[in-house]
Amino acid sequence: MNDALCVDAGAVTDALSLEEQERVRAVLVTHSHMDHVASLPFLVENVFGRTSAPLEILAPDDVLDALRTHLFNDALWPDFSRIQGQAGPSVTFRAVPVGAPFSADGLTATAVKVSHVVPTYGYVLADERAAVVFSGDTGPTDAIWSAARRTPNLRALFVECSFPSDMQPIADISCHLTPKTLHAEMAKFPKDVPIYLYHMKPPALDRLAAEIAAIGDSRLVVLADGDDLAF
Repeated sequence: MNDALCVDAGAVTDALSLEEQERVRAVLVTHSHMDHVASLPFLVENVFGRTSAPLEILAPDDVLDALRTHLFNDALWPDFSRIQGQAGPSVTFRAVPVGAPFSADGLTATAVKVSHVVPTYGYVLADERAAVVFSGDTGPTDAIWSAARRTPNLRALFVECSFPSDMQPIADISCHLTPKTLHAEMAKFPKDVPIYLYHMKPPALDRLAAEIAAIGDSRLVVLADGDDLAF
């Protein structure tokens, strides 16, 4: 919806050129697990001194607490909120409300708690033309799909689907979806909205793709690196 806001930063520095990284002004974090924040320290470092305003990291309080305690703590990585850039701190941390809209670099966002092993949030993102929903990492849940059904101008759902169904016990313990539980969750989704699937574990990608195809729902699209979507 714009090129200035990222949802999570697991591999953003691998996916974007330096010039594209400089255009990122805010990162909306779903939760603190490494596959969602691994490249966030490198994004901060790569744009240091190259932008006129700090990079803003947004999340509910419990997610920011984990990032500041365990990542930007001067032990694993410098606390760039204390390091001056061209116009003050290089990074700012903004705690956002849960369940109420807030501004996120030109978009309106709403954080919705989902079901995962650490505090985790999905997001509804909207501008004046369209809205999309990101599930975040989650097992079966309800509030995010209820929010999606109430969202005007909804153009897409981005939904995790991590493990094949023969790994259901692992998915259940780790609070992730499989094609089996995804199919059940789809009864809660808004109708006639494309469903873009992400967060698939690479060793199981072929099995996941086959299971998803077997569901036989044309709304389901498996995302691939480099996909460029417009809403």
